[in-house]
Amino acid sequence: MNIPGPEPCADGGAGAVAAAGGLHTYQLRLHAEYGPVVRFRLPGAETAVSVADPVLLEATAHLDKRPEQLFSFLDPLFEAGNIQVLPVDEHTPLRRLLLSVPAGRPSHERHFGRFAALATELADRWAGRAAGGEPVELQKDLTALSLRIICAYALGGEAADPDAAVAAFEEVLTEHLGRLYQVPVPGPQQAERAERAAKALAHLRAMVDRVVAAHRSDGRADRSDLIGALVEAGERPARIRDTVMMAMLAAHHTTGVAVSWTLHLLARHAEETGRIGDELDHVLGDRAAPAYADLRRLTRLDMALKESMRLFPPGPYGARETTEALVVGDYEIPAGATVFYPFWAVHMNPRYWPEPGEFVPGRFTPEAVAGRPRLAYVPFGLGPRSCEGAGLAMAGAELVLAVLLKRFRFRPVPGHEVTPVERFVLWAAEDIRMIVSPRDPGPVTPGGAAPTAPAATADRDRRPAP
Repeated sequence: MNIPGPEPCADGGAGAVAAAGGLHTYQLRLHAEYGPVVRFRLPGAETAVSVADPVLLEATAHLDKRPEQLFSFLDPLFEAGNIQVLPVDEHTPLRRLLLSVPAGRPSHERHFGRFAALATELADRWAGRAAGGEPVELQKDLTALSLRIICAYALGGEAADPDAAVAAFEEVLTEHLGRLYQVPVPGPQQAERAERAAKALAHLRAMVDRVVAAHRSDGRADRSDLIGALVEAGERPARIRDTVMMAMLAAHHTTGVAVSWTLHLLARHAEETGRIGDELDHVLGDRAAPAYADLRRLTRLDMALKESMRLFPPGPYGARETTEALVVGDYEIPAGATVFYPFWAVHMNPRYWPEPGEFVPGRFTPEAVAGRPRLAYVPFGLGPRSCEGAGLAMAGAELVLAVLLKRFRFRPVPGHEVTPVERFVLWAAEDIRMIVSPRDPGPVTPGGAAPTAPAATADRDRRPAP
């Protein structure tokens, strides 16, 4: 059976994506019109097929090749080859290392105190703004925080100037990711931006080199540390630098954005915010920040974060390339085709998510999760190329949310419109501006009964249609 989809266009599909406001929204519209499996055109992917049904996705979950053209914009960030498209024989051992060491609990616990200190520093700055009645810009501040956290993690807390690392990485991202969304304008400004980005990239690589040298000179082999694990595994310097860059890139478009959208949704739903506040008071008592072991007890907060990432998945899509013909349901996808995992469309599939545009944290109770296909929720991708840092990202996001929601109440700035747009990640066009005020904690009853989780049907808040 032929795969349905729009007629081919002379521009290779670029105009349709631009008219829709980005690939996120374009895929939503395609699946609404043509069904769960859609064929379309995209620059860099002559034969593209998008699959938005979690059951049908199972037939693609084994694919282990990424289409090189779609990720070529990242080539300048890497020295030993673009990590996003490494061949299977190179990618598999690196993935095994990342899953067995830095992605594990000992690694998270070792760095958790530093993460909490960074989150508390941001909360202290926000407290000053609250006293002066000054609004905060969630995505700007929380993205910077997420970069500080990943610098502390990826560089082992040993960067001589972490703020300089953050500034340098933002310079690199502005130049290279910006090429996805605008045509470079020839002239002195373009040359100046490119030169600044090149210097920033050299600064980051030199910083990583210094940390690697410190590990080697004193014989350290701390396998809870990203660089330490890579050094012990015998990775060459260029690959170590590339892996650190990849970790920073991944963190930049996950934690800060996810926390921002969660606070946006909770600010519009006071009852759910109140339940989370009660849970934080119960679990943390008088403490301002959780310990790592506390996270497993913050179930209401965990459900709200997951529901937020369902409604606003930070990453736009996953993509794989078929090496042979593949049967998906009633359709055959040819060899050499690009298979898209449209995260937003999967998460908005009404067959598995009734009233998909509503904010319902109760969808993530253990019972509700068990009743859905395993690939109905895929914010970190799926299969052998899924995000190795998913556990670290979730732990960091829950920590930051716990610190902020324990201390503050959030209220949208009156008249401020929050519009999701694609800027590599699912961003807010004019940021998410909030008024923060001190929160009065409820009575602290350590060891008492945990707050009761109300029925899922009470946890509702409608998300604006894209």
